[in-house]
Amino acid sequence: MPELKRLWQVLVPCNFNNGKPVRTRHHREWDKRVRKITGGLTILTPGKGQWVDPVDNRLYLDRIIPVQVIATDQEIAQIAAITCQHYRQLACFYFLVSDQVQIFRPKEAA
Repeated sequence: MPELKRLWQVLVPCNFNNGKPVRTRHHREWDKRVRKITGGLTILTPGKGQWVDPVDNRLYLDRIIPVQVIATDQEIAQIAAITCQHYRQLACFYFLVSDQVQIFRPKEAA
């Protein structure tokens, strides 16, 4: 039986921790790596993020890009690891949107 695929959302930073903006080309490379794992992704409109590092109490303010993917638990964990590495982040925030994912394909599209 295939592993359960679910809908996840991962928050991608618009800036590196030093404040330098992430170039579009760098984002596209991440997109390509994620597509290779999941087969696709949905990139939403950027929003404003804030979080406090529990280790040193430092406040991080950043624009973030919500990205939705259909993935297994193992695949989303891999994407989180790739995100931390690719964007040189201390942590990656992702969450489950839905545990039920269905794709409807009309017969005339087949």
